[in-house]
Amino acid sequence: MTTQNDADTGATTRLEEEGEIAADYLEELLDIADLDGDIDIDVDHGRAAVEIVSEDPEDRSLRRLAGRDGEVLDALQELTRLAVQAKTGERSRLMLDVAGYRAGRRAALAEVANEAVARVKASGEPVSLEAMNPFERKVVHDAVAAAGLASDSEGVEPNRYVVVRPA
Repeated sequence: MTTQNDADTGATTRLEEEGEIAADYLEELLDIADLDGDIDIDVDHGRAAVEIVSEDPEDRSLRRLAGRDGEVLDALQELTRLAVQAKTGERSRLMLDVAGYRAGRRAALAEVANEAVARVKASGEPVSLEAMNPFERKVVHDAVAAAGLASDSEGVEPNRYVVVRPA
């Protein structure tokens, strides 16, 4: 009989395996691109989380892997997910960060969400935000839910956006 702890342990082991496969793939990529970076692997909110970090906080070369507005990072994350899927045979929901780009973006988006929440609470009217990628929309949805309001994604990619509504 499988217990919930056994199921959780199995899921964690699978996510750690995804992280290891991703790390191997990314290390090869860093070698090809002649970039220095370390790979940190974690499990966060039921997903493998992998980050490429620099030993030298002054070294900005890894920021190229994020690209302007994170478009290179999004593509790299998708390629990494495909590499994991090729090895495991299962779709991966792995999250990738490079040089803290997503962490910084998460903080900025939380501020955008908080401002929208304040506007909705003051006016009682829905507020539409700018178009965002899926990662960004998720951050906003989480912040809005934590504030006790509702939100939906509307529109069609790449122009999907979040609408914040009264609860």
